Amino acid sequence: MASTINSEFLIQFWGVRGSVPSPGSDTVRYGGNTSCVEMRIGGRRLIFDGVTGLRMLGKTLKPEMPINAHMFFTHYHWDHIQGVPFFTPIFTEGNTLHIHGAVPTPGISMKEHFHGRVLHLNSPVPVAQMRADIQFHDLVCGETFQVEDITIETAPLNHPNGAMGYRVTWQGHSVFYCTDTEHFVDRPDENVMRLAQDADMLIYDAMYTDQEYHDPKSPKVGWGHSTWQEALKVGKEAGVKRVAIFHHEPNHTDDFLDQVALQVADIDPKSFMAREGLVVSVN
Repeated sequence: MASTINSEFLIQFWGVRGSVPSPGSDTVRYGGNTSCVEMRIGGRRLIFDGVTGLRMLGKTLKPEMPINAHMFFTHYHWDHIQGVPFFTPIFTEGNTLHIHGAVPTPGISMKEHFHGRVLHLNSPVPVAQMRADIQFHDLVCGETFQVEDITIETAPLNHPNGAMGYRVTWQGHSVFYCTDTEHFVDRPDENVMRLAQDADMLIYDAMYTDQEYHDPKSPKVGWGHSTWQEALKVGKEAGVKRVAIFHHEPNHTDDFLDQVALQVADIDPKSFMAREGLVVSVN
């Protein structure tokens, strides 16, 4: 990765929507692609979730190939895997891709799960066309492991069928990638609070507003997502320096999110709304 200075810890948002892509004239400023976050850390590239934003990342990597990258999956709902069959580097010889994730089905390896669930029968490109060197790493949710000198801690999140959060630490700086998760109304989520503690950045599933979450006509309780108000609450209680409001509801327009941004800035000026293409320095 010749373009990256070894002292940099950068975050780039390639997709910031939740549930389903939402292209259109009213989602231009924040973007309509679903979750994909890239961390460029001391010359290494870590990619979190493989949704439609992953395709755009792949296009930008063509001039840098061959690449060596690590991919991490929080879970395997459609809105977190459907960009993988369109990720150019995985089909290009000379690239090395490390695939990390926890397998939800006992007795199945990550390689088997990836071929059968992620690159599934509905993929438009045959699995046989994957020409990159793909190395699979089976994770156990809750474990801590290393990618060279980068420490990665994991914890289970409160989401239907399960999800995994990742705290990434390098040279004293930490980012907690915390999507898809739903807060507990009656108590803090101990897993979230532990991995968020004193982080430089918390990238948090803030899909709803509190009003939408508790709307008596159409409540979102139990849907597996949280609110921007809870995001700031977790950030404050855990001593996080900056919170990224992430995983925007697909029906929230740019104008709607602008209004949320004003409210976020009023409460915590250091926190911000994730936007497609935004690059943020951690250190």
